[in-house]
Amino acid sequence: MTMPLMRPKRKNPVLRTRQMNLPPWARGRVALGITAAAAEGRFELQVCDECGTVQYPPREACHKCLSAALRWREQSGEGNLLGTTTLHHSNDMYFRERLPWRLGLVHLDAGPTLMVHMHGEVGDAPTRVRVGARLDRAGQAVLIGFPNEGSAHMADDKMLREMTSDPKFRKVLVTDGKTEVGQSIVRALVKAGADIVWVGHAEPWKKTGGLEDITALPQVTLVPLDLTNGRSVTELAGEIGGKVDIVINNAEVHRTFGIGARRGTDVAKAEMDINYFGLLRLAQEFGPALKGRSADGETGATAWVNLLSVYALSNFPPHGTFSASKAAAHSLAQCLRAEMRPAGIRVVNVFPGPIDDEWNQHVPPPKLLSATLANAIVKALRDGVEDVYPGDVAQEWLERWRDNPKVLERELAAGG
Repeated sequence: MTMPLMRPKRKNPVLRTRQMNLPPWARGRVALGITAAAAEGRFELQVCDECGTVQYPPREACHKCLSAALRWREQSGEGNLLGTTTLHHSNDMYFRERLPWRLGLVHLDAGPTLMVHMHGEVGDAPTRVRVGARLDRAGQAVLIGFPNEGSAHMADDKMLREMTSDPKFRKVLVTDGKTEVGQSIVRALVKAGADIVWVGHAEPWKKTGGLEDITALPQVTLVPLDLTNGRSVTELAGEIGGKVDIVINNAEVHRTFGIGARRGTDVAKAEMDINYFGLLRLAQEFGPALKGRSADGETGATAWVNLLSVYALSNFPPHGTFSASKAAAHSLAQCLRAEMRPAGIRVVNVFPGPIDDEWNQHVPPPKLLSATLANAIVKALRDGVEDVYPGDVAQEWLERWRDNPKVLERELAAGG
């Protein structure tokens, strides 16, 4: 049984800041299929279309019939643990700092035999285990053996916490606390055990409902933050940038209509100023601070979350300029992910479907509740994934987009 995690001691400010050592990250192009699935929380292996043999390690041709028709398919991960070993020495710098490290050999019910990292609650062989794929600090997929039935504190396992961004005992910045979505995110973080939640609010003279309720929570501190104002972002980064472990950028401007239904560019500029340039300002100021603290162990910076939209995948004409701003933010977030990865900071992009708010009131259901979106964000941090598509609409759009983006474009243009 995993012991409950105790509140870690904060880093001694007198000590030098350690540099991040990443686990071995080199992968061939074929092996990146496991990483692509793990980024969305799935464990996939190659399956031969000709003979049905499940393949591991990833390869170009089936090891049984030599067919090149290999497809990635999701696996249950159920199997038998054949044996375990514990490393007490390693020549790799990453593992040398984290020894001892337990490994196991698992024979999957699907056929292959895998070498995996072992969760602390898995007993000695022989026993049943479940293999899952997670992203490590280098952003690459690794395989972990989990117990079939874990305890309530499974997420506190030291090895698993190293590969995820669980908010428990961490300090989080939520960039906009005035919206219902922002307030739901704050409540979900507090429930998840966050130590401190800084909540940004622009235009303090403008009173909004719900802000006083979350301010009453002992973990919450309001901070002035206007993403349209570079000076505001710089000043806040100078004040708390060296303390933040997780940044959640949920600030957005959402307006309806496309190109011909509204004259001028004022609305589109307002959307871009927050949805794209706001993210850019935030990344320029808080990004270096997070990267500088990524090696502070249990108290280190760990993640960055961007609230995007499933409209970023393919433009939704009734919300055309908003879709364009989110597509621009998506591209920028991919750049941010590439720049943060060498420091071991995970960038999580969230692509919700229509949220049940004033700007989607004419969109037919199903629509996503703010609390459901907030819980999906916390779950993504706990599971260590990179891309999240909460809600039925987002899942359907994603499936249609992967099947044929051009067909989806035509369907959306026709109102479907």
